[in-house]
Amino acid sequence: MDYKLDDSPAAPKNTPLETPKQRRKAIYLLPNLLTTGALFAGFFAILRAIQGDFEQAAIAVFIAMVLDGLDGRVARLTNTQSEFGVQYDSLADVISFGLAPAIIVFLWSLYGIGDRWGMLGAFVFVAAAAIRLARFNVQVETVDKKYFKGLASPAAAAVLMGMVWVFEEHGIAFYENIGWVWVLTVATGLLMVSSLPYYSFKSVSPRLRVSFLSVPILILAFVLAIKDFALTLWLLAFVYALSAPIWSMWRRLLRWRMRHQ
Repeated sequence: MDYKLDDSPAAPKNTPLETPKQRRKAIYLLPNLLTTGALFAGFFAILRAIQGDFEQAAIAVFIAMVLDGLDGRVARLTNTQSEFGVQYDSLADVISFGLAPAIIVFLWSLYGIGDRWGMLGAFVFVAAAAIRLARFNVQVETVDKKYFKGLASPAAAAVLMGMVWVFEEHGIAFYENIGWVWVLTVATGLLMVSSLPYYSFKSVSPRLRVSFLSVPILILAFVLAIKDFALTLWLLAFVYALSAPIWSMWRRLLRWRMRHQ
């Protein structure tokens, strides 16, 4: 009886060979850990709002924004981008920057205008955030990276949470301003699903050259942040939210003047 010798090196015992298909099932730890942190911050914000601590709830949403900004940059720096990370980040954003701000604003103020109108205003914001993120995922490969189409959900959340933070910190009677809180909530939601171009700041780098006028503006912002950090964040978010509508109106005005000259 003949025996055929196998000269090929044997695989180590109890060590299964990893196939390409198995490797593709793994996820990258660091960026997805940051996304999980942002998701937890949004979840924590909802719990704090239910318990009536609206200032801590608003701060938690801002913490979620910081973590959300880090996960994408870390993924690009470490070359750990993945389709799973993109989808997971979007789902986390819907909760942290859509559902959480809407619940916080409703429990904080909007319920006072009536359950129907209050819920309607909050739901418009949630639905707009979900639509905005779904549209972003579909168009991510075709749009200009320098601009967002519609107000980004973290910026929209910053407008509402900055308001809550400022009002709570300064003891402003928000129940006297329920009407315009409702208008601001709905308007911010509509800006998310608009087609207005918002600068994304993705092209900003340490080597970016700016005008001398920007230096005193940065100094002023720094001084304001030291004096009143919550108010500074809210003003920055509010100005950014208004930047695209104002720019669009200015361009239309220039076109109208050129046509009638």
